Amino acid sequence: MIDTTKKFWYETIKQDPDSGARAGVLHTPHGDIPTPIYMPVGTQATVKGILPRDL
Repeated sequence: MIDTTKKFWYETIKQDPDSGARAGVLHTPHGDIPTPIYMPVGTQATVKGILPRDL
């Protein structure tokens, strides 16, 4: 069972001092997401540039 009382939060693991680019972990109630990450996003219910089998 998932604990839905947990909040979303971001943890910076490493940051480049020159550019400000950073890597980290986005913590969610459903699990952790390492960043940076490629995330296909649909606008107006469509995803362009990626095959359906790759979603």
